[in-house]
Amino acid sequence: MEEFVVLVNPEDKVLGLMEKQQAHINGLLHRAFSVFLFNNKGEMLLQKRASGKYHSPLKWTNAVCSHPKNGETYLEGAKRRIKEELGIDVEITEKFNFIYKAYVGNGLWEHELDHVFVGNFENEFHLNKNEVAEVRYISIEDLDKEIAENPENFTEWFKIILEEYKHHF
Repeated sequence: MEEFVVLVNPEDKVLGLMEKQQAHINGLLHRAFSVFLFNNKGEMLLQKRASGKYHSPLKWTNAVCSHPKNGETYLEGAKRRIKEELGIDVEITEKFNFIYKAYVGNGLWEHELDHVFVGNFENEFHLNKNEVAEVRYISIEDLDKEIAENPENFTEWFKIILEEYKHHF
């Protein structure tokens, strides 16, 4: 089944739709969201992308990151993907948005107007193994050390979004 992303200009005006992989090949700006989830100790949830993902497989990234469908709000898309990937319902709040562009390998680019959401979760996950290989919580301090020592283990966009997140908090 073909998936489409919503192409936008920097002011979030819709320019049209494009098949997701083609948008990533062309490096065109499109809508996206990223979700950061924390436990009660303030540790961040990381997910390891499933081995079958068409780019960045088996790399660690934030709890959820994806694209809203046409006609779907950023919040609706984020809550849908949390349910589809992690098998949970959780309250999230939008904290900021920004634009970034990153090369992710294999001739593919992420060029996104990214809305970043934050929430807390302290319960069981029901992982969709087609999307997520595993999850774990980690302190920001330990995460910074891991990224410094082994940056290749993390998605390119996560490293960018994490730095942007730290500037806001």
